[in-house]
Formats: sequence, structure tokens, C-alpha cells
Amino acid sequence: MESLMFSEHFDTNCRIEIEQSPDHFHAHVELEGNLPIFPGDKVRVHGKPIQMTFGEKIVEDRTVTISRASPLRRAYTKVAGYFEMAELYEVSFTAGRL
Repeated sequence: MESLMFSEHFDTNCRIEIEQSPDHFHAHVELEGNLPIFPGDKVRVHGKPIQMTFGEKIVEDRTVTISRASPLRRAYTKVAGYFEMAELYEVSFTAGRL
């Protein structure tokens, strides 16, 4: 079943940057070699969970496993994403009650 969903698995390195402060609240993962990630691909970062306190910034190098989506999975993800996005458009700005 997994061969229908993912076509290839490989490990590479990444840099994780996490900041939680009054000015910034973000978490970024930058893959070594700027590898592209496509719809349906899975990225698993290895290592223990990062614990941090407010006002702290952490930068770590870790290993990741990238699982490339098969053509079937990629197509399914694109179609599902279209319908998920369409749900955001279903907003009403009607005044008063319906």
C-alpha cells in the first residue's frame, strides 16, 4: 500500500530555526541543498522535541527523511487541496439574519 502512496525515501540534513518572542513567533525548516517539496510529499524531522521558553531563539541542525509522493498521491493531494481551499470561499457577508 505504501508503494502506491510514496515512490522514494531518502535522508538529508536540515536547519531548524524557532523563535518565540514579542517580535517574532515562527518555526522554519530549511533543507540542505534547497530541495523542493511538492504536493503530497512527507518530511519527517528526526530528534527529540524542542522545548523552549518565551523570548528564546533556537537554531539546530538535524536529519530529515523525505518521502516523495507517487503520481497518484500527488494528484489526490492537488484535488483535495482545491476542495479544501473552496471551503474558505464559502463566507457570507449578508447583513442581518438569513
